[in-house]
Amino acid sequence: MAHERIIIAGPDGDIEVFVEPQDVVKGIVIVGHPHPLFGGSADNKVVTTLARSFRELGCATLRPNFRGVGGSVGQHDHGMAETVDMHAVYRYSRERWGNVPLFLAGFSFGAFVITRLAKRLAEEGDPAQRLVLVGTAAGFVEGLRSYQTEAVAPDTIVIHGSEDETVKLDNVLQWAEPLELPVVVVAGADHFFHRRLHIIRGIIARAFPHGID
Repeated sequence: MAHERIIIAGPDGDIEVFVEPQDVVKGIVIVGHPHPLFGGSADNKVVTTLARSFRELGCATLRPNFRGVGGSVGQHDHGMAETVDMHAVYRYSRERWGNVPLFLAGFSFGAFVITRLAKRLAEEGDPAQRLVLVGTAAGFVEGLRSYQTEAVAPDTIVIHGSEDETVKLDNVLQWAEPLELPVVVVAGADHFFHRRLHIIRGIIARAFPHGID
């Protein structure tokens, strides 16, 4: 099914979102993209792979562009305003599809934002059923950026490349250790999972052997 390009009214202006609905919606997934100041967008291949993986499970998928990317207005805000915008996307998804299972997924900076959104939704009483985080921005990252990544549920699927040159594997392990959170390490994978996107799809498929109820 072809995707829709929609504009959601965010708290500070337009948010561009690419939506792929389903004839029968078994769930919803919102996917966060990598850092907008380094070329990140909703069209990133890891982002579209995450969306495809959940689409194959029967989910409607939503891929927002963060502020300043594509048709989304505003300026980069280091994850703060981006979290607020993602919450607006969440509200839209609930209004459109109701109380079906909600999943959250993100790549790199988008994974960091997703952890913040997940915390907010849990506090509001509508926690995501499960998270998938790939190449999660955590700790000190190249470009003088530092991320205080939020704690997540113990069943979160965390995927990281052994050869990630942007977010070192040790950063993610240090974040995950006190949370007693397993990390799936993909041998030989770089930050963008070149030639290994199929492995991400396989990990997600195996995590839902009976699909989504």
